Formats: sequence, structure tokens, C-alpha cells
Amino acid sequence: MELTRFSQAPAYQAPKHHDIRSLRLQGFDQSAAKFSWVGISQILPGGGADMDASPLEKIYVVLQGEVTVEIEHGETQVLGTLDSCYIPGGEARAIRNDSNHVATMLVTMPYPDSTS
Repeated sequence: MELTRFSQAPAYQAPKHHDIRSLRLQGFDQSAAKFSWVGISQILPGGGADMDASPLEKIYVVLQGEVTVEIEHGETQVLGTLDSCYIPGGEARAIRNDSNHVATMLVTMPYPDSTS
């Protein structure tokens, strides 16, 4: 078993994200997980990620607060505590915290082809 204590999880910066503190919980240099990596994002009020697509699918699980997820075709959903969504690879999405409270979201993604 490989353990990551939250207090020791390293920070990472995701492209096109603003006012988000992201921590790596598993995968990459944190563990030998081969099928995916897991991070946690703490999104400040007004923070989020710009509309963008990546070839990688992703799963978001809101652990606390509310996160608005907008996809490129105009659909917008507000995810509350323990709500989740799946974003297929290639689908553009934006996320944002429209509330006055910090939102916390678990993120799970496969590795890019170059690291798998």
C-alpha cells in the first residue's frame, strides 16, 4: 500500500486554472498507480478553469460546496456536495465557483499517453 497524507500532498498547477489550489493525492510521483491519477482542487470563490478541451477523460466529485460545470455546447450544471460528473476526452469544459465559500473537488484522470 502507498499512503499519501493530505498534509503532505504536493501542490501542482493545472494549465488555464485560476484561484485553485490543487494537490496530488495519488499517481505520478505520489504512488505507483498505473491506471489513473487523483487530485483534489480547492476552488476559491470566483475561481475556476477556463473553457478548454483535453484528449483525456475526467471525473469530478464535489466534496464540499458547489461547482458550476459548463460544457462547450452551452449546457451548465451546478454540482453540489457528493454530486459528480464525467467529462469525455475531447469535450471542452469550464468550471467555476460562483459561491462565496471554498469548494473542494476530487479529480480523477488517466495518464497522458506519454507517461502511461
